[in-house]
Amino acid sequence: MKDLKVVFMGTPEFAVPVLKELIENTNVVLVVTKEDKEVGRKKILTPSPVATLAESHGIEVFKPHRLKKDYQLILDKDPDIIITCAYGQIVPSEILEYPSLGCINVHASLLPKYRGASPITAAIMAGEEKTGITLMYMEEGIDTGNIIHAAEIPIEESDTGGSLSEKLSALGAELLMKTLPSIIDETNFSLAQNDEEATYVGLLKREDERLDFNDTAKNIINKIRALNPEPMVNILLDNEEWKILKAEIGESKKGEVGLISEVGKDYFSINCQDGCINVLEIKPFGKKNMTVKDFLNGYKKENLINKKVG
Repeated sequence: MKDLKVVFMGTPEFAVPVLKELIENTNVVLVVTKEDKEVGRKKILTPSPVATLAESHGIEVFKPHRLKKDYQLILDKDPDIIITCAYGQIVPSEILEYPSLGCINVHASLLPKYRGASPITAAIMAGEEKTGITLMYMEEGIDTGNIIHAAEIPIEESDTGGSLSEKLSALGAELLMKTLPSIIDETNFSLAQNDEEATYVGLLKREDERLDFNDTAKNIINKIRALNPEPMVNILLDNEEWKILKAEIGESKKGEVGLISEVGKDYFSINCQDGCINVLEIKPFGKKNMTVKDFLNGYKKENLINKKVG
């Protein structure tokens, strides 16, 4: 496959294993990624993980501000195939229709479920028992194209958004390399999706990070898992934003919803709709991530008990 001319389009760490496999096994003539992003308190302009990998291999990197208006360089590379993985912009028809072998997307769900930008987060939040990777032909709709191949994995109760992303990232790279020869030979499957079974998930908004304790304990735990390690869920305590990294379902509810009803040696309990959750790991406002046990070593329990969180 070394003579296969590939344009790869991707941005986050999730897409890196896919690009690595393509660099090793094909001729990647161009990598398209999102523009450099300001990172940290000092707002240092930083290239995407995909750009960093491509540049380390001497591959040309293209960072269009608006792909719909700036895509000629991609066509000039005359690719046989375009492969995308978590790129982050809508790909215009002029690109989709160009390569002879089509445009292939590596998507982190079992389509048609969880089309869109946040499939991993959505699957954990929904309490799904499994998820997977789908390879599909791209078309102008969002993740609506024909399915080429899919592979599934279980979602463990211990999985977070971070751990599941790592598993699916590796699976995506493996599935693509397994399937690419049949795509080149044009002997692969191409199965239309059932739109009636489709669900769509957009980008998470800032307000989606706040916990609602009128929800069930199970749903709250799933949301904490899904948004760990980033952006992390948050609560409002004493008008300060605290983030929660880890929690478990507690034994019973003592008092009104949103009340910190108990403080133990290594946890504190917050009442919810059908019981409570025991918070185990936190990031207090202005501080680093820590266990509740470590936090309570320097914090009086009476300053937490019976407080209401928002």
